[in-house]
Amino acid sequence: MTAQLIDGKAFAASVREKVSTHVAQIAETHGVTPGLAVVLVGEDPASEVYVRSKGKQTVEVGMNSFEYKLSAETSEEALLELIETLNADTSVHGILVQLPLPAHLNESLVINAIDPAKDVDGFHISNVGLLGTGQKSMVPCTPLGCLMMLRDYHGSLSGLNAVVIGRSNIVGKPMAQLLLGDSCTVTIAHSRTKDLPEVVRRADIVVAAVGRPHFVQGDWVKPGATVIDVGINRIPAPEKGLRDDGSVKTRLVGDVDFDAAVSVAGAITPVPGGVGPMTIACLLANTLTACCRAHGFAEPEGLTA
Repeated sequence: MTAQLIDGKAFAASVREKVSTHVAQIAETHGVTPGLAVVLVGEDPASEVYVRSKGKQTVEVGMNSFEYKLSAETSEEALLELIETLNADTSVHGILVQLPLPAHLNESLVINAIDPAKDVDGFHISNVGLLGTGQKSMVPCTPLGCLMMLRDYHGSLSGLNAVVIGRSNIVGKPMAQLLLGDSCTVTIAHSRTKDLPEVVRRADIVVAAVGRPHFVQGDWVKPGATVIDVGINRIPAPEKGLRDDGSVKTRLVGDVDFDAAVSVAGAITPVPGGVGPMTIACLLANTLTACCRAHGFAEPEGLTA
């Protein structure tokens, strides 16, 4: 058996198309255009690439994109003042502060300074609490993307056994809450879980989010299970040769041993091209949702938890 590949690129494209259509509708009907503000502090190369991609895709779906690039020496006071200004700006419906921040800035303080209604990352403590108690909230983008793909593949998730490997605040914990909300029986596992392979073998759905390359082995996977691989890890790729400086080139792999798992699972997300593209697509969906909630418009179907 060879698993069905869950094509994150194609799914993300369909999400962006839905967002674009709805953005055009509310612009025509109400004269309102959703706006996303992204704040980047410092010059981390990976973050800069990510922010450029966010800005490009924001404009492509018809939204307003506001980018604020601050020096690595920016004071906490100055950053908080900017966030306060964006909170009060009615043209801005979503605010995202790119992480990680420079070491002298308190990430929790900065995240919790964002208006929860504009917290399109879903990291504000109020949104965390709302999600945990089953109330309407802004949902973290990566778990939301995983949920969308699972719903698309399975239809109903009710009654399925799900194992989430990883307990981070960004993916593991919110993913578990979302699966509970769809009536799965959920186990949160991690690297210290006793007899982890046997725990995973009981799962109809496996979400791997531990940040360790090829951590989940193929023989851990129950035949026919759905595997969602959130991991994005760089490992040496000697077959690709050397860079100009003599170092070995790298390649991206997930937290799951894909080559082994693909022959056992019923469906699986590849890395790259699986969960990754869904993160920005869901950021755009969250911005649209925040705009609709701010103005009392009907929320788009299929783009929320």
